[in-house]
Amino acid sequence: MSEFLSNAANAASTWAIPIIFLIIVGAAAIKKVKVYEVFVEGAKEGFNVGVKIIPYLVAILAAIAVFRGSGALDWSISILRPLLEPMGVPPEVLPMALMRPLSGSGALGVMTEGLETYGPDSLIGNMLSTMMGSTETTFYVLAVYFGSVGIRRARHALPACLIGDFAGIVSAIFICKLVF
Repeated sequence: MSEFLSNAANAASTWAIPIIFLIIVGAAAIKKVKVYEVFVEGAKEGFNVGVKIIPYLVAILAAIAVFRGSGALDWSISILRPLLEPMGVPPEVLPMALMRPLSGSGALGVMTEGLETYGPDSLIGNMLSTMMGSTETTFYVLAVYFGSVGIRRARHALPACLIGDFAGIVSAIFICKLVF
C-alpha cells in the first residue's frame, strides 16, 4: 500500500505543473483571452514593481546585516537560552526562531548550517526545517510590500504576523518533539 501511495505521489508531483498550465491555457482559450499578450503585459507590470521595491529591499537587507554583524543576534540568543532550556527547547533552534521573521536568506543560512552540523534527520534538523516552512519573513514582507505601495501605518499587520510566526515556531517545536 505504501509503495502505491509513493508511486501516486511521484506521478502527481510530475504532472501537477503541466496539468495546471494546461488548465489555465484552456480556460483562457474558452474565454478568448490572448494569453501571450496578457502575459507580456503582466511581465511589464512585474518589472515595474520590482524596480519600485529595490530601495526597500536594500534597506531591510542592510538592517539585517547590521543586526547580525553587531552581535545583537548572539546577544538575543544568550538572553533567551536560560529561559527556554528548562522547557525542553533546544538552544540550537533559537537562531532560526530569531532570524526567520527578519530574513529568508539569513534563515536559510541558519538552517543549512544546522542541517550540516546536526543532520537532516535529527530532532534539531527537523525543527529547523519545520520552522522554515511554518513561518514567514515578516519584517521583510512588511518593509518591501507595504513600502512599495506606500502604506506607512501597518496597524494590526505587524502584531498579527508576529503572532503567526510565534505560533509557527511553537508548533514546530511541539510537533517535532512529539513526532520525532
